[in-house]
Amino acid sequence: MNLFLKFYRSPALSVILIICIATTSCTKDDRHPVPYYPVDFIINVESTQHIELNSIGGWAYYTGGFKGIIIYRAQEDEFTAFDRACPYHPYSNCRIIVENPPLAKGTECESVFLLIDGSPVSGPSKHPLRAYRTSFSYPYLHVTNF
Repeated sequence: MNLFLKFYRSPALSVILIICIATTSCTKDDRHPVPYYPVDFIINVESTQHIELNSIGGWAYYTGGFKGIIIYRAQEDEFTAFDRACPYHPYSNCRIIVENPPLAKGTECESVFLLIDGSPVSGPSKHPLRAYRTSFSYPYLHVTNF
C-alpha cells in the first residue's frame, strides 16, 4: 500500500509508470519480424476467379499484407493464410513461393515452411510465417487480422 501511495503522490513516478504501461500494452505482436499490416477481405472460393482454391491442396497468391498473401486449402472447410514476406529477412527481396504444396520456400534464403501452420521446416528462419485468421462459411472465405 505504501508503494502505491509513493507512486500516486509523485507526479514524475506516475508519468513513468503510465509510459511503461502504454508502451508495452498497445502494440500488435511486435515480436514477429514481419511487420503488421491490416488485412480484411472476403472471397468466394467457388468463383472462377479463385479456381485454384476449389480443391484440397489448392493455393493462390493475393495482394495485401506486407508482401502479399498465400492462401492454402488444407481441408474441405479449412484454409490457412500467410504473408509472403520471409520472416528470416522480411525487408529483403526474399519472398515466399509455393513450389511443392504443402511446402513453400523463401526465394533467397531458401527457408522452407509448412503451409498447414506456417512453421519452419528447414533453412535459417527460426520464426513461422506471419499468419492471418481465416473463417469459412461456404462459399465465402474471410481473411483478416482484426
